[in-house]
Amino acid sequence: MAGNERIARRGLLTAVAAVAAAAVLAPVAAVAAPAGAGEGADAGAGAARRSAVVGALEGVARPLRTTEPGGGNADLRALGSMIGDAQVVGLGEATHGSHEFFAMKQRLFRYLVEEKGFTSFVLETSWSSGLRIDEYVQGGPGDARQVVKDALGGSPWDREEFADLIAWMRAHNRSHPRDPVHFVGDDLGLPRLGDRMFERVTSYVRGARPDLLPRLEGLYAGLRPFDDAFAYLKKPLAERRDAAARAQLALDLVTASGGGTGSGTGASDEDAHAWAVQHARNIAETFAFSALDLDDPASVSASEQLRDRAMADNTAWWQRRTGGKVLLSAHNGHTGYLATDTFLYPEPQGARLRGAYGHGYVAIGFTFDRGSFLTNDAVLTDDWKTVTVPAATPDMNEYTLDQVRHRDYYVDLRTAPRAARDWLDVSRPTYDAGSVYVSDPMPRLAIGRAYDVLVHLHQVTPARKF
Repeated sequence: MAGNERIARRGLLTAVAAVAAAAVLAPVAAVAAPAGAGEGADAGAGAARRSAVVGALEGVARPLRTTEPGGGNADLRALGSMIGDAQVVGLGEATHGSHEFFAMKQRLFRYLVEEKGFTSFVLETSWSSGLRIDEYVQGGPGDARQVVKDALGGSPWDREEFADLIAWMRAHNRSHPRDPVHFVGDDLGLPRLGDRMFERVTSYVRGARPDLLPRLEGLYAGLRPFDDAFAYLKKPLAERRDAAARAQLALDLVTASGGGTGSGTGASDEDAHAWAVQHARNIAETFAFSALDLDDPASVSASEQLRDRAMADNTAWWQRRTGGKVLLSAHNGHTGYLATDTFLYPEPQGARLRGAYGHGYVAIGFTFDRGSFLTNDAVLTDDWKTVTVPAATPDMNEYTLDQVRHRDYYVDLRTAPRAARDWLDVSRPTYDAGSVYVSDPMPRLAIGRAYDVLVHLHQVTPARKF
């Protein structure tokens, strides 16, 4: 396979599989620093430097009692102080298939809800999937497991841990009807948009501006149904670009509609219009993403940039619309300020949210020294297999991090001693896996430039399949 095609197809799998299945492939086109950069040629000097870094980290590292939800939260209070008054907290994951990362999402969210007034859990999954799950969380029909299967089936989130999370959210809302929590998907609408997404838009226009309805339905007629992204991407590029143009015209039409009598939902005109525009935007951005040119790496990169921008915009739209605080869950490469693949992800969602919120956004990354996790070479299937990786080697970030005396811990990278910060700012090989684990070449990352806070785990285990 030619180099350009290989890069493009990697990007396509990263993007489509990530959006389609709420998954991100392991970044594989890392920008590498020279081997041994920052470590020194002399092994003795390198060991001494490593010892100094470990000592600096031990002075500020806070032990983590467990990643499991439930029980006391005394060990999380220092983390709460690190988060401070942030309105949006990005909590990453070093793999899309580890139980400990998923369990910690629930544990931290519960703490933030109970102790710091957070109201929303935002996941790297499609906007429409988030709406479906939130209906259940707000008391709608169904069973937590089945809702996860229906909304997240085939994705990394199709796991017991996420069924447990939304079951807890529903129970919380039952006990706290005046302070409900919400589940939100911030991603594009792949692999399918579903007729309900189109209907949410046309329903609004039907009630608010019936004179515009024929035009809107004409624009959407050739776009729906959109239920198989991979099949759609086999269509000629010109046809896909024309569809993207029509989806954008539909968004422009809805945006300009305004006013009217609303959508019949009882919401105010302004609120109904804002929601209709948001739904139409998700449709338009999904088609814009799907107009990528597989044979052009620059087009693939542009589509990935569109996706990260859309995720950041959706998260910010929800937070500002509701006024509540948000925990954002995604891969490390999307919640942080720097990804291991700077070609596909030159400005991740986390960097965009920092631009929008300043210090009102806090990025928390994860690392681990060894263990097992689920991966899937055949995207959008249930063929998830367990991969086991050994303890990190001396050239890796995790090797030094794991020498800190705490088995599991977290540390504020912003206030770490100089010796630790200098070491953290150097790019090194690191464990990083999305839906697919790729170790050749090994991804690289400068942890100190990627996150505000780091949670390091000694070992991970596979996420729990149903």
